[in-house]
Amino acid sequence: MLKIQNLSFSIEGKPLFENASAVIPTGHKVGIVGRNGTGKTSLFRIIRGEWALDSGQIEIPQQFRIGGVDQEAPASDISLVDTVLAADHERAQLFAEAETATDPNRIADIYTRLSDIDAYSAEARAASILSGLGFNTEAQARPCHEFSGGWRMRVALAAVLFSQPDLLLLDEPTNYLDLEGAVWLEAFLAKYRHTVLVISHDRQLLNRSVTGILHLTDRKLGYYTGSYDQFDTERRMKLEQQQSMARKQDAQRQHIQSFVDRFRYKASKARQAQSRLKQLEKMQPIMALSEQAVSPFRFPTPEELPPPLLVLEDVAVGYDQKPVLRKLDLRLDADDRIALLGANGEGKSTLSKLFAGRLQPLSGSVKKSGKLRIGFFAQHQLDELVAGESPYQHMQRLRPKELPTKLRARLGGAGFNADIVDNPVERLSGGQKARLLMAMAAIDAPHILILDEPTNHLDIESREALVHALNAYEGTVILVSHDSHLVEMIADQLWIVQDGKVASFDGDMADYQRQLLARRGAGGARSQRDGDDQAAASNDQAQRGSGEKPDGKSQSPGRVRRQNTSQLRANVKQSEKLMTTLAAEKDGIAAEMAKPGFYDSDNADAIARLSSQLAKLEKSLAEAEQAWLAAEESLAEAEANG
Repeated sequence: MLKIQNLSFSIEGKPLFENASAVIPTGHKVGIVGRNGTGKTSLFRIIRGEWALDSGQIEIPQQFRIGGVDQEAPASDISLVDTVLAADHERAQLFAEAETATDPNRIADIYTRLSDIDAYSAEARAASILSGLGFNTEAQARPCHEFSGGWRMRVALAAVLFSQPDLLLLDEPTNYLDLEGAVWLEAFLAKYRHTVLVISHDRQLLNRSVTGILHLTDRKLGYYTGSYDQFDTERRMKLEQQQSMARKQDAQRQHIQSFVDRFRYKASKARQAQSRLKQLEKMQPIMALSEQAVSPFRFPTPEELPPPLLVLEDVAVGYDQKPVLRKLDLRLDADDRIALLGANGEGKSTLSKLFAGRLQPLSGSVKKSGKLRIGFFAQHQLDELVAGESPYQHMQRLRPKELPTKLRARLGGAGFNADIVDNPVERLSGGQKARLLMAMAAIDAPHILILDEPTNHLDIESREALVHALNAYEGTVILVSHDSHLVEMIADQLWIVQDGKVASFDGDMADYQRQLLARRGAGGARSQRDGDDQAAASNDQAQRGSGEKPDGKSQSPGRVRRQNTSQLRANVKQSEKLMTTLAAEKDGIAAEMAKPGFYDSDNADAIARLSSQLAKLEKSLAEAEQAWLAAEESLAEAEANG
């Protein structure tokens, strides 16, 4: 059991925790959530003993082994599988001792212990983990130095998963995984038999892999059992209840103060006024819990253009005259919402750059409207910001003739207040840099918005704000993301980038994830290369097959069917979420009305108010259930006809 008791900790005079406490039961998988900057990573460093507390204590069982991923695996000559095997220090030490031990009793003890820790299946387990994270058998035998930093981070993750620490600490592990790896990790963590603390903004991982949520807010820790969605519902109810109680107390204070002000100097009422004044002094203030609203994203509406917006005909694209993708026959129109899926190294970023005009085709033709504007957010653009320059200077470079007040208004709309708009970009958080690049990508009201891993540096609330903005945006969206929730909420078409081809996928994200788990779970992971696209270009391309055109405008009935089915699934999910919220509110009121003394005669106002609210909720819940039934029937009919 992990106990955090009255933890207080400050950095450079800024308090991160003040008398924060929480208890994590042994064997639980816990997601750590909170706005960027609340101290999630700092908490990990405190747990590992790297930073000293100002006050309080953290209790960890004495024999607990703590493991985490702090840096990438070294660029050594050791193979990937041997690097992972070396993470189990006890196994390595026992095998080394077995070679030199001469005492028969000690030798027996060594081999008994090797059997106990399942040492002889270790290589198979290590290979299985590496396979799940995207390394095939050939890649596992290659030395670490042949892989880029991002891939060595995966090796480091594989090593800590293989070592099976008693307390596993993971800080945003999906940020350096593709969607395939993220799906595999979700399943692995759900079955992990020891305690896990995982900092994550990946809503799906927090819904599928954890049994509790540790929430960091207002320098405190709050532990909730259940998934992220359950936590979110409970937290919202708690906020609303606390705000309601604070409003009631304020009204009561005003009423008492009004009596005191009227009668404190009147002799016949002075004693009553004095009594009420003491009542005011004893009344403990109820603070209305609130969370600062997340700044919205805004994507301006482009003017309409006649279809198609962009057409690829028999296109090959790659690097150094070596194609990564071939025979592309693709078409983009104004209403397209497309997610590009596939393992890293297959060419998703290459295709994105081709659409954006950052890469020119090696052969074939690209036809597009002369007035077409394209906005591009690339996952590595964070490194392209100019050091020493402020957000204002970056925007000014794009709009040199625009008035300073208008430029600052643009940045204000993107979430940059006066305190940070003139700060150099190196002082911005990852989320603020992402917001700046998003604002720069959308400044010309693009007809096509291409987003390559846009959520890596955004917290959950900001990701939801991005979902709302993209759903309101009236242009075309091309999305590459390991965030399944984002893909489900935005895309109505799934394109698979694999083996040098691009093909449509006729299922939904659930179908795609089942397929991934089946393939990687069986050890049939697809070959991965060092890096995403540039390393892919350096490998032999002879094995790649010909292109395949996804269902586009030439197959509009199928496309329309998928769009309709996707929308119907979204309707079902929306109805289910509304029913859950209404049912939770109804249960909360019912619990309040069930308290002893609630129906006392002096509580008539509360009885009438809550009874009215309960009746309204029951009516709303009945209507929501009818809507859900209708949505389910429509979905079933669409799937039967599809």
